[in-house]
Amino acid sequence: MKTHILISIILLFILALSTNLITGFRIPDLDHDPSTHFPNFTSFASSPWDYFKNFNGCQIGEQRNGLAKLKQYFHRFGYIQEIPISNFTDSFDDSFELALKNYQKNFNLDQTGILDDQTLQQIQQPRCGVADIINGVSTMNSGKTSSNSHGTKFHSVAHFSFFPGQPRWRNRRLTYGFLPENNLPDTVKLTFANAFNRWAEVTPLTFVQTEFYYNANIKIAFFSGDHGDGEPFDGVLGTLAHAFSPPNGRFHLDGSEDWMVDGDVSTSTLRSAVDLESVAVHEIGHLLGLGHSSVEESIMYPTIASRKKKVDLTVDDIQGVQVLYGSNPNYNGSIPSSTTTRSHQEREESNNGNGIYNLGLSYWAYSVFLVLVTILLV
Repeated sequence: MKTHILISIILLFILALSTNLITGFRIPDLDHDPSTHFPNFTSFASSPWDYFKNFNGCQIGEQRNGLAKLKQYFHRFGYIQEIPISNFTDSFDDSFELALKNYQKNFNLDQTGILDDQTLQQIQQPRCGVADIINGVSTMNSGKTSSNSHGTKFHSVAHFSFFPGQPRWRNRRLTYGFLPENNLPDTVKLTFANAFNRWAEVTPLTFVQTEFYYNANIKIAFFSGDHGDGEPFDGVLGTLAHAFSPPNGRFHLDGSEDWMVDGDVSTSTLRSAVDLESVAVHEIGHLLGLGHSSVEESIMYPTIASRKKKVDLTVDDIQGVQVLYGSNPNYNGSIPSSTTTRSHQEREESNNGNGIYNLGLSYWAYSVFLVLVTILLV
């Protein structure tokens, strides 16, 4: 009997060691001791934009409490520029209706000028912090098939977009580094390497990690709240990250997010789980000079739902970046897949780091194993 129990315990122990129960992390606040900070795996925090749902049905001429906050959202992403924030009121006026219609156009929604349910659902989605309209020029163009009153279908050929002036990197070898204070483990750095590789596969660019963060072309850092660049983060969900156009090279991510680095993010029990590689691939597009796209399937679409993985470049993304840099000589024209085989070293690193807190799980399982075996042998 004891032998059967012992065998069962050994099997459970092996299962515990091989199962990746925790695959997410949060970046500690740089003002606090990282060793005392743990990810908020029990958090059910909602988006800072969830309260916008209270404006359902609101239209021109109405007055709604808090509508000025929604105007601030539209201002942040470029839809209202001519009016100072200090002058925003809770009145649904002509300028707000125009901004709303432009937003609906960019996101392929019915241009009703009304805060309908479909529009509000889109507004509440977690998104990139880069504006959709920069210096009065939209970086988005509708990429979906549309039809007129006669049922005739048209397809917009304008989809990918660039920052004003089409800035780009002049050198083809770009270095990237991580803010030392973030103390990122290798499994997180590998996620960024995979994201860079997706763009390298279709362009002549190469991306090389350097330990010299302050000398790197691309500087990657996790921050929380106001971090000095005029684009403060807003906590869980809301704005996830932002990156600056070439040759600035700054790439900032919200350290308050529940970032997932491995495993199937869609099965996470965390409602606020955000796939790190998906966001990284998008922001690297900005670092290379791409603006937002209205093609919902594209990497450069501004929003991504929590618990969603989206890492494969689409034709829209590839055509856009190749306008700036040309094609990789080895690129065969097919769309790179997320199933691209990792190198032996990458697989080893991944297997050794499937979740930042696996060491704690392994230690716990090993301790329980020793205790139970000792009891049985006594």
